[in-house]
Amino acid sequence: MIALALSLFVQSAAASELKAEAEAGVDALREFTQQVVDQTFSYGELGFQEHLTAAYLGGILERHGFAVERGVAGMPSAWVASWGAGKPVIGFIADVDGIPQASQKPGVAYHDPLVKDAPGHGEGHNAGQAVNITAAIVLKSLMEKRRIPGTLRLYPGVAEELLAGKAHLVRAGLFKDVDVVLGSHVASEFATYWGQRNLGLVSVQYTFRGKAAHSAGAPWKGRSALDAVELMNAGWNFRREHVPPHTRLHYVIVDGGDQPNVVPPQATVWYFLRGKDGNEIRELREIGTRIAKGATLMTDTTVTERLVGSAWPTHFNRPVAEAQQKNIERVGMPSWSEADQALARALQKEIGVPVDGLRLKVTPLGPPKEPSAGTDDIGDISWVVPTVYLRYPSNIPNLPGHSWADGVAMATPLAHKGATAGAKVQALTAIDLLLSPELVASARAWFDDVQTKDLKYATFLGLDDKPPVELNREKRERWEPELRKYFFDPSKHKTYLEQLGIRYPTLR
Repeated sequence: MIALALSLFVQSAAASELKAEAEAGVDALREFTQQVVDQTFSYGELGFQEHLTAAYLGGILERHGFAVERGVAGMPSAWVASWGAGKPVIGFIADVDGIPQASQKPGVAYHDPLVKDAPGHGEGHNAGQAVNITAAIVLKSLMEKRRIPGTLRLYPGVAEELLAGKAHLVRAGLFKDVDVVLGSHVASEFATYWGQRNLGLVSVQYTFRGKAAHSAGAPWKGRSALDAVELMNAGWNFRREHVPPHTRLHYVIVDGGDQPNVVPPQATVWYFLRGKDGNEIRELREIGTRIAKGATLMTDTTVTERLVGSAWPTHFNRPVAEAQQKNIERVGMPSWSEADQALARALQKEIGVPVDGLRLKVTPLGPPKEPSAGTDDIGDISWVVPTVYLRYPSNIPNLPGHSWADGVAMATPLAHKGATAGAKVQALTAIDLLLSPELVASARAWFDDVQTKDLKYATFLGLDDKPPVELNREKRERWEPELRKYFFDPSKHKTYLEQLGIRYPTLR
């Protein structure tokens, strides 16, 4: 008993010393972290078109001694970076894609796009890889110096906004030897969670095919695929009352025909069908298939389905979340300047939400609450390996999400401070895993005996379902030449705000 207590004391002292070094290492890389945040923000690439981002981030990791495999799982913008040897294998993942029509000048507390109608980082995905890469570089240095065994593995969340990437990473077996995954995602809070956090979904396109005809001269000779789309939508809108109230069903018509004087021979509607668990999500898809079939019977058309994306509900690991929470509390919230608070309050006032400013305290770790209606495809990863999701404070509270407003802070000192704080927590939590085999074992035991005891993961992907890597290609070809004029150049400017000539903050 005395020997065990002495061993634990020595282990704790070693961890404390190593954590202090890690925090100092992350602080020493503040400028590097800021540059990665700003550079990625300036690209603003949409899902499956994150090619510049992939080349940039992969290049950084290669220069720091990581082996980078590109184009994994059939996705040209996806990659895996690895360093080290042996156990534990610690994975890091953060999303990289932007939002359509979310271009916005950073630090400006009102709508002022860099390029009107162009995409941008209106979710804040530009900062997550800066968090993880900074942490990984610091960890690598410490592991080399102290001869600590273990493997670091980094991944990008490709096309997360399409919920179409991570299931393919899982199916390709890229997590089969990973012990724990540390995800990171931008937020206005400093927090982690355990248990179920979100709904899952399937993303399906239904393409109807009919027969063209002159819309005025002989419409009876045609069979309208658009009519079938509209009838499918009507069917789902009537069915909404008769599915569980927590489900979410939403759609866009991506092809409604060519011009009014031609009966549309083809039309496509794209649905997100969200539910609480795998069985419920599969049932929603089956309902969708039947409604689509009904629409074809009413219009003498045919229909084909394409699974565009899928995501299991997220489910995060309790032992690792509890360890991560202690590190969040150790690091604490960033020290916000009056300029940071002024930006936050001005933007909140601009968009008509509560003017609370920035949060000053970390979020306590509590038991799971009712899952939010949103979805994140890290859910698939969380069902094959113990996973947690750090929410680091690089954005402003009360924003609508997926909009220009969510890009205002994301290349400013506010975002840079939050990313540095997040990098510290990622590094400290990885140190807990590297130095404590007991934590790794506890994470696996909770995963096996609690999370997956009664519900086992099975991908929603069919054998023939491939990543829809052509999505957003036309948008990229349209907008990249305009956005390229505003790419960050750190060889000439210290920050992106300096390059753009923006006074921080710029208020009305």
